[in-house]
Parts: sequence; C-alpha cells; structure tokens
Amino acid sequence: MKQANILITGATGHIGTTLAKQLSAQGVPFRALVRNADNNTQTIAALPGAEIVTGDFNDAGSLANALLGIEKAFLLTNSSEQAEQLQINFVEAAIRSGLPHIVKLSQLHASAASPVRFLRYHAAVEAKIRWSGIPWTFLRPNLFMQGLMGFRDSIVHQGKFFATAGEAPISIVDTRDIAAIAAAALTTAGHEGRVYDITGPQSLTHTQLAAILSDALGKPVQYINVTDEQLLPALLQAGFPAWQAEGLIEDYAHYARGEAAAVSNAVAEVTGKPARDFAGFVKEYAPMFL
Repeated sequence: MKQANILITGATGHIGTTLAKQLSAQGVPFRALVRNADNNTQTIAALPGAEIVTGDFNDAGSLANALLGIEKAFLLTNSSEQAEQLQINFVEAAIRSGLPHIVKLSQLHASAASPVRFLRYHAAVEAKIRWSGIPWTFLRPNLFMQGLMGFRDSIVHQGKFFATAGEAPISIVDTRDIAAIAAAALTTAGHEGRVYDITGPQSLTHTQLAAILSDALGKPVQYINVTDEQLLPALLQAGFPAWQAEGLIEDYAHYARGEAAAVSNAVAEVTGKPARDFAGFVKEYAPMFL
C-alpha cells in the first residue's frame, strides 16, 4: 500500500474514529496523530492502511514529525478550554511544514461575535487558518444525533431525557455523514475554500425526537425541558469540566432560540447520498436504548 499523505487528528474520538474507518474501507491510507497508545488507539491501528504517530499539540516537534509528507490534514480536538490554542498550535506547525490543504471540523454558525464559547473558538481557529494562506475546507455540522447517547441511562431507566432546548426545531445530523464529507474533502478535489454547513434532512424539536424514540422502542420516552439552573449541576455531576458544562448551557440556549433549524443539502451535494434521518438512526441504535 502506498504511503499515507492524509493526517487525522482527534483520531480516537467519535468522529475521528468514524472517519478513519471510512478511509480504511475505501482503501485510502492515513496517518493518525494520537497522544498515547490506549485501547482506542489500538482500534485505529488495527485498520488496514492505518499508520499511528504519537504527538502532542503543545509539542511543535511532534507536530512537525506528524506532518512530514502530509498533503491533507483533518483538524479536530476535544472542545476544552485549551482547544483554541491547541488548534492554533497545529496551524502554526502546518504553516512551517508547507501543508497544502487543511480540513477543519468547526461548528454551525461559528462566529467571533457569538455568545457561545464553542462557536467563538472555532471562529478564531478558522480566522487563523484563513490568515495562514493554507488552502482550507471548513466543516460546520449541527447537533449530533449520536449525542443522544449521552442521555442513554435516563432513557433506559426513566423513559426520559432532559435538556434546555425548549420547542425549537434543530436539524440534527448523523456523525457518519459528517465523516463522509470529511473523507470526500480529504480524498477528492474541488473542496478548497468551501464552507459546508452540515445538517440532517429535517428539523425536529426534542419533543418530536422523543416521539420518534417512543415509536421505535415500543415504550414511552418523554422529553423534559429544564432550566439552566437545573441542567448545569447535572452536567457537572456527570463529569463535565466547568468550562465545557457552561459552554453546553450556552450551546443549548443557541438551539432554544431557533438558530439551528435550517436544513442544508451539503451531505447529498458532497457525498452523492441523502443525509441519514433521525428515524433511521433510532432504528439502528434502538438496542442501545432498551
């Protein structure tokens, strides 16, 4: 197999792993940047065409090593308080390496003026990439369908899930479709300078999500709208760091304002396949909620 010229960062996370599996299935070799050799790394390493390189976003030397011979890089980190600086570190290393193309996973409505910290940091990194002169593609997905797995325990044991989205419709998207667009941007031409707003095929309220879940599972599932003051301690108790928990509160306020309702055709445009709908997602994942 030929040498990898694609680098995946965030390869052991959900989207990174999904992207790695899709590239491998297409026979496309890739290099995955990981911090250490944990179980998730072993999953990636076992994929045909995978090359593992260890490194740290705070270590310029390790980033330079990871970028050797790379023509396209997928940029993704956890949404932590350090994410903006870590991603900017990567962009600076990419400038020094002469990277020809960077594909960044951003977020729908990324903006420096946003009240949502996640949207501000994504906008800051996008601005750095634009300034760098490196050809780029920005992927801006909406709320993930797979995020529902975070409510799994309460759905299984209480038949309920909780959030602060109110009755605002959200064009939620399957992460496999996000990864498919990333794979296309990394393996085919014509994506430079493009911003892809990535959504599912329909906009649904959380109450509608609950109804679809109820039908698929054959048992009642109820969405409970709660206040920020009720949700924040629950997020902290669940183990989210304070910065991220507060950011999720801001994120859901953004959803509740109806700002994430628009539906795009990016999935079909880029992949040639229709975006997965929520009913299909629930049918596939139903055993996880029983």
